[in-house]
Amino acid sequence: MGKGRLQNPDPAQLQRLLEERTADLQRVKAEYDNYRKRVRRDRMAVREIAVANVLRALLPVLDSVDRTCAHEPMTPGLKDIADTLGTQVGSLGLEVFGETGEPFDPACHDAVTHHVSPGTDQLVCTKILRPGYRLGPRLLRPAHVEVTGPPAPGESAISG
Repeated sequence: MGKGRLQNPDPAQLQRLLEERTADLQRVKAEYDNYRKRVRRDRMAVREIAVANVLRALLPVLDSVDRTCAHEPMTPGLKDIADTLGTQVGSLGLEVFGETGEPFDPACHDAVTHHVSPGTDQLVCTKILRPGYRLGPRLLRPAHVEVTGPPAPGESAISG
C-alpha cells in the first residue's frame, strides 16, 4: 500500500495516532507563539535602546537651547525651536527631573557642591546646575545639583 497508510486501521490505533499528531501540532504551535513573543520583545528592546541612544546624543542640544533661552531675549523663533524640541523629545518619553527643594538622591543626582546647614537632618537640592533626564525607568543623565544639609559623616560643623 501507499506510504504512511495503516495496514489494518484499528480505531484505537487511529485514535492514538490522532492524539499524537494533535499533541505534536499543539507543541509546534506553542513553540511558534513563544518565538513570535520573543521576537516582539527583542524588537521592543532594540527600539528602546535606539531611542535612548538618540536622546542621550541630543542632551547637549537641549542644554544649549536651555542656556540660550535663559540668557538671550526670547524671540518667536527661539521659542518655537525650544517648544518643538521639548514636545518631540517628550513624545519619545524623555522626562526632565531635578527640582529645587527635592530630597537629594545619589541614584539620580550628582552633588557638585555641599553647603552645611547644622539645623537640617537630610540633604536637599538647593540649586539645579544641570537638569537630569530619564527615559521611563532608565536614567540617561543624573542632575547636577548643589545640596544643603547636615555635615557629611566624620565631619564636624565649624561653629563661629
